[in-house]
Amino acid sequence: MDTNNELRLRLRFYKDVPENSDSLLQKFENYKKSNCDDFSVKTGGTHIWLHIKDSKKSYYSPHLHLELESKNENETHIRGLFGPDPTLWTLFMFLHFIIAGIFLIFSGIAYSDYVLKNSITFDLIVMVLMVFAWFLLYIIAKQIRKNGHDQMNELEALFLKIIAS
Repeated sequence: MDTNNELRLRLRFYKDVPENSDSLLQKFENYKKSNCDDFSVKTGGTHIWLHIKDSKKSYYSPHLHLELESKNENETHIRGLFGPDPTLWTLFMFLHFIIAGIFLIFSGIAYSDYVLKNSITFDLIVMVLMVFAWFLLYIIAKQIRKNGHDQMNELEALFLKIIAS
């Protein structure tokens, strides 16, 4: 998977496997019982989460979410989604909402100042800074994804190893 040319921050993939979803779920359950030191597996229904354990985990460590969909009796469609740690993702979303809120508030203030023939310089400066902060968050998120690229490959290799077993 070539992740360097992707615009999205949360990478997705799809895979069709010639096995039914119950046998695939059983493979992940068996791996979960083997107590691997580096990875943890959580399952819930047809959803599977692969995480990197605390010994190798850092703030940029990704996780892999898999969703199993039965196509027919002997074939399963797997949807995979790489994502950052949920706490980090929540922080980024919170910061995006704060920046958007400040931008909207100051655009309303700028409009009021314009109508009242007051100076709108400060309002425009704050709005430009919010746009700059939004791009800065995007660049930081791309860097975090780049830092976690090797661990993303490890999770993908683990996923392929488990379904091949």
